[in-house]
Amino acid sequence: MSEFRKIYGLWYREILRYWREKSRIISALIMPLLWLLVFGTGMRNLELSGVGSYQSFLFPGIIGMTLLFTSVWSGVSIIWDREFGFWKEIMVAPASRTAIVIGKALGSATSALIQGSILLPLSYLVGIHLSPLSLIVLLPSMILISIGLVCIGLLIATFISSMEGFNFIGGLVIMPMFFTSGALFPLTSAPEWLKNLSYVNPLTYGVDALRWAIFGGTGSLLPMYVEFIMLLLFAIAMIIACSYAFNIRR
Repeated sequence: MSEFRKIYGLWYREILRYWREKSRIISALIMPLLWLLVFGTGMRNLELSGVGSYQSFLFPGIIGMTLLFTSVWSGVSIIWDREFGFWKEIMVAPASRTAIVIGKALGSATSALIQGSILLPLSYLVGIHLSPLSLIVLLPSMILISIGLVCIGLLIATFISSMEGFNFIGGLVIMPMFFTSGALFPLTSAPEWLKNLSYVNPLTYGVDALRWAIFGGTGSLLPMYVEFIMLLLFAIAMIIACSYAFNIRR
């Protein structure tokens, strides 16, 4: 029970920090809105089989993009904590490295989930009507996506000590993941080399799971249970990797 209390304490701290930074919530909405309302509107005449307009097709990808950016950039909190000495206090506390990783990951993943959920009411603007079943599938998928991606940010921050370095490495990780995930275009029409590259990208399974939930399987690459298993394995693997990294960097 003591480990659960430590996880809860770290989770609560991350949520409190997120809630107090109102500018962070607003700024994280600007880019998705630009992609959806500007880029999507510019391509609105492009019709895609099974999903209707390009804006409708783009919507799950924009949610995935929001989760990606919010989750990975949350790793910067470690750099701030290290700068002010709080991270040293966390690392010497009587808590396992796994508990620290889970607490940080759940807190940041909850923030990313809130950020992604804020976009869901915009579905009506692009002609998408979400059913209760869609939400039941969407929310667990978004949680698993966020946990895995948050751990990527934590892993980067573990080995990078400066804000500039984190921004550079984070950008190198985020942009290839976003552009090869199928968020902006259907991978069924992509060249073979791009398809092969996308299959090693965990965000591909995340975006496809979101698209499956929203469109009921139309246009999805894989069955939902396969995507869910891949996202679960990704989240577990990243938690293990972060725990190991925290141990060797103490």
